[in-house]
Amino acid sequence: MITLKNKQEIILRHYREGDSIRKISRDLGLNRKTVSKYLKAYESRQKQLNSASVATKSEIIDDIITVPNYHCENRVKRKLNVAIISDVKQYLAQNQQKRLQGQRKQQLKKIDIYELLQEKGYDIGYTTICNLINSLESQVPEVFIRQQYQAGDVCEFDWGEVKIDIGKGIEKLQLAVFTSAYGNYRYARLFKQQDTHSFQQAHACFFKKINGVYKTLVYDNMRVAIKKFVGAHEKEATDGLLKLSLYYNFSFRFCNIRRGNEKGHVERSVEYVRRKTFARKVSFRHLAAANEYLEQKCDSLNKKVQVERDNHTAEMLLKEEQAALFPIKPMFECSQQYGLKVDKYSTISYKTCRYSVPEQYVGRIVMTKVYPGKIICFDDNRQKTCSHTRLYGLHEWSINIEHYTETLKKKPGAIKGSVALAQIDSRLNRIYQKYYLDRERDLIDLIEYMRDSAISIEKIELAIAQLQPVKDADITIDKLKLLCTRKTEANDFPQHGEDEIDKNCYVQLKALTQLIPDSHNLEMEKTEVK
Repeated sequence: MITLKNKQEIILRHYREGDSIRKISRDLGLNRKTVSKYLKAYESRQKQLNSASVATKSEIIDDIITVPNYHCENRVKRKLNVAIISDVKQYLAQNQQKRLQGQRKQQLKKIDIYELLQEKGYDIGYTTICNLINSLESQVPEVFIRQQYQAGDVCEFDWGEVKIDIGKGIEKLQLAVFTSAYGNYRYARLFKQQDTHSFQQAHACFFKKINGVYKTLVYDNMRVAIKKFVGAHEKEATDGLLKLSLYYNFSFRFCNIRRGNEKGHVERSVEYVRRKTFARKVSFRHLAAANEYLEQKCDSLNKKVQVERDNHTAEMLLKEEQAALFPIKPMFECSQQYGLKVDKYSTISYKTCRYSVPEQYVGRIVMTKVYPGKIICFDDNRQKTCSHTRLYGLHEWSINIEHYTETLKKKPGAIKGSVALAQIDSRLNRIYQKYYLDRERDLIDLIEYMRDSAISIEKIELAIAQLQPVKDADITIDKLKLLCTRKTEANDFPQHGEDEIDKNCYVQLKALTQLIPDSHNLEMEKTEVK
């Protein structure tokens, strides 16, 4: 094939260096007829150039300096015949029918069609078949129509993925992102899973943040929004989306399959928010801290000037939209309700994870509400019985030792190796290891007292601190109860050293605590009498 470089060498060597056609042909490895053709064409164009008008000179010059080309449009295909084309069209029609029936993954690929043609005895190449299929399936390139949005009209939603550390090493979290079409206002929130609870919670938090509701929400073909496909283009929404729409009074629409450009604002926002927020900081104490940081960064991004929007910020444009938004309602109840049976461990099971409930409910069905971050159980009178932070791993346990106090009184030896002890507050565990080791019943009494009297671990620690200066003082449950009760009534312990009255009161209090017998001392006295 002759290149522009070859053409230049032929012309220069013949007209400037005086080389013959034979020599040029031999040195460049070209046919003499080819060399002769380009020399004659050059001479003809030079003569035309000298006598041509101004209007045609540019065309002649272009012809002299352009790359040689070969016209092969009308070349007849020797092996591709009408029968092959007919068969290929039939296979493509079958693929179209399968797409309509939801059998997209069972279509014939190009290699499959080629092999079927070979089985029929056709002598044809794979490249020829690929070119034929491309020509038969070729479509007019998609044209994009720029949209003009009204204030408060459209907002887009999408999911993304973020890998950060929230206290247990790097893990993958789901990033829910909203972007308004009018002002490009962005809001994002992190969740453990991309499920219905999280989907609803994200909407509720967003509407609360902007203090209003957009008229239309736009989604792609996500599983939390689409229940099933009906035909080629119709989609049936999930119950979770329908409930949101009914409560907040917004309409919704879905993008076409593989048409992310139909919600281009949020498609870009997912990458933009993720990069601007988590490219520099990836470690947080817990999920709540990560979400707080994410909201602060989104607020900062919304304050940036947008040149294409007359130097307005997204925050300023949102204020313009406020009048057009639907009024906000009380926050949506983002939960699903289940009736779960309590097993012999006094736990309920949800998605392989177990959560403890009070021991009197063993064998019964308890009504349970599952939220994105918590699980709450209710009794038959719809009174709250317990709550847990929701677990997202496999076969994890969340055990509250307060739910087993009656059983542990009968089986105190079961405390030491129990999951309940391993999951109690670390401060309470230290108190147990230091003061109540081998006195498990006393520990249970303390836990019951804290539960029934709503006494915090901080108050217990303060009471212990008051007893520690007393020489040979035993940290008994009765003494702790007395000190916590007096503290609650007086709202604080007397601070010794402030004046003489406080000092004397403190001395009397220390002496009084030594006179109060506790259950452990009484048992020791009974043993000595026997």
